[in-house]
Amino acid sequence: MLNEENTQKPIRLLKRTKAYQGKVITVYDDLVDVGGHITHWDFIHHDGAAAVLPVLEDGRILMVRQFRHALGRYTLEIPAGKLDRPDEPFIECARRELEEETGYRSDDLTFLLYVNTTVAFLDEKIGIFLARDLKKGTVCWDEDEELGVEAWELEDLKQMIYNGELTDGKTVAALMTYAQKEAKQ
Repeated sequence: MLNEENTQKPIRLLKRTKAYQGKVITVYDDLVDVGGHITHWDFIHHDGAAAVLPVLEDGRILMVRQFRHALGRYTLEIPAGKLDRPDEPFIECARRELEEETGYRSDDLTFLLYVNTTVAFLDEKIGIFLARDLKKGTVCWDEDEELGVEAWELEDLKQMIYNGELTDGKTVAALMTYAQKEAKQ
């Protein structure tokens, strides 16, 4: 139902308790006052990440295939990784992750968009960049990564999105934003 009066309950964080400290995330139990109703909300902090949509000279897009434990399967995604520190510029992280994951580097990175991945309980923000003028570099996978690098046509990737085969949020957002921008040129 449309709230025409736009009256929103005041929300106040009363207490934040760390429940778990992981390698990539910190999980908190937040005690919250929602307009006089006291409740618990889960909150997950992530320092942020960057991703890059690398476009080869022939227009194909470099993608990485990797196993994702949370899904129990391999996924096809754009290269991405966690910021090394909370204040690291997104573009520096994108540049690093491009070379580490694909073996290509680029001095031609342009901002594409930001994505907040799961706004209900996670503060992760991903800065996504477009990379052109790719040059061979050096692959440097993390010891817990096993990646495959593949070149794909944009139209094939879009069809995979429409078929429900490509579901990674940052990748879908990047590809569809890129497709829309390319259509306008």
